[in-house]
Amino acid sequence: LQYGIVLDAGSSHTAMFIYKWPADKENDTGVVSEHSMCDVEGPGISSYSSNPLVAGTSLEHCLNQALRDVPKEKHAGTPLYLGATAGMRLLNIADPQASDAVLRAVTATLKTYPFDFRGAKILSGEEEGVFGWVTANYLLENFIKRGWLGEWIQPQKKTLGAMDFGGASTQITFETRDTIENPRNEVMLKLYGQAYKVYTHSFLCYGRDQVLKRLLSKFLQAESYQETVSHPCWPMGYNKSLLLSSIYDSPCTEKERPSLALNTTVTLVGTGNGNLCTLHVSKLFDFTNCSFSHCSFDGVFQPKVSGNFIAFSAFFYTVDFIQTVMGRPVHLPSDLKDAAETICATSWSELLLKAPKLEKRLPDYCAVSTFVYLLTTKGYSFNNRSFPSIAFQKKAGETSIGWALGYMLNLTNMIPAEKPSSHKSMLYNYWVILILLFVVTTLTSLVTAICLLRHSKSSII
Repeated sequence: LQYGIVLDAGSSHTAMFIYKWPADKENDTGVVSEHSMCDVEGPGISSYSSNPLVAGTSLEHCLNQALRDVPKEKHAGTPLYLGATAGMRLLNIADPQASDAVLRAVTATLKTYPFDFRGAKILSGEEEGVFGWVTANYLLENFIKRGWLGEWIQPQKKTLGAMDFGGASTQITFETRDTIENPRNEVMLKLYGQAYKVYTHSFLCYGRDQVLKRLLSKFLQAESYQETVSHPCWPMGYNKSLLLSSIYDSPCTEKERPSLALNTTVTLVGTGNGNLCTLHVSKLFDFTNCSFSHCSFDGVFQPKVSGNFIAFSAFFYTVDFIQTVMGRPVHLPSDLKDAAETICATSWSELLLKAPKLEKRLPDYCAVSTFVYLLTTKGYSFNNRSFPSIAFQKKAGETSIGWALGYMLNLTNMIPAEKPSSHKSMLYNYWVILILLFVVTTLTSLVTAICLLRHSKSSII
């Protein structure tokens, strides 16, 4: 086996994925799967902007696990990558020097380990979207798969669209035959000899955590930054005091920053008003301006969604909460809308009874469910016919869906542009085994037949 390690440095936390694959002697291409993973304790690396060294040391626990999970003799040949996403993209906008310092700190830590470290970088939103799409379709064998004789087979299956919902951004990526009117949204890929025209867009500030901050800012604005402000998306019976600095510490909210001192404390009181929550969440989108034939929102071109989709990250966790905790199915947009309304109308004490282990995230499921409903239906234009084609999933088999695997496959050239030739060495080995099995079976049958013949002759005598 060969191994590869990717650190997914997201806005809210970092996860380490260790992948493994059977090494094929011809071109090191094998079927890759997840060997193990590790969640780094603490927040995402972008939150260590004032103390970059801690960003590096925060990774050590998981890297030490990697030392144990990857056989020692394989350490030196195991590629190690760190990719940072929207949290670091935002930090790079707000303070490029701090962003560079964080990357230097994590690089210094990663270089102390015996793996083949190949760099730490900030991914663009488009890269994040496309690599997530590659991961999903690779795992579901939509590009190519191995036949039982070791040969490559192209299954002629349609690719799946991919929808990612992180802490600071959300991505939609899918193959389309339509004209992509904005060249920035078009990616041409050639994988295993097949050409794919892919639409992708990443919406910065539309990830879960940033949406919640933007909503808080809207509520404070609506009530002129009073000491106590109502929060229609929080459940009745829940209230919390926050520093203004915790809301306006992001480029996503800085344009709305009030003239008040940022160490001012405000208290938000949950009112559980689903209709008012929906009204405020809908104001996060701009559906009015579009210079193309068709837009999703904020003036961004998007062709009509087509085919099946897989929705992961916070999309999965939100729908999973609706189905498992609230006990409601999600098949149609109306199911999602009704579930969001039910969550919004449920008191804090009732929610706590239903899911005490989710206490930290529990107050925000009303807002996030409403956002997911509006994003998929009003934003991406899924309707009663196309919405059922979305599968809300966390994994494909035993491997997590996200950009990390696609990123490693790309950087290690494990998905060739040209169609791989059938591996003669493997085919030869299989034929040798088959011939030997045939010879052994034939000999066994002959011996058995001779024994039976002798036995029958002796019985006659």
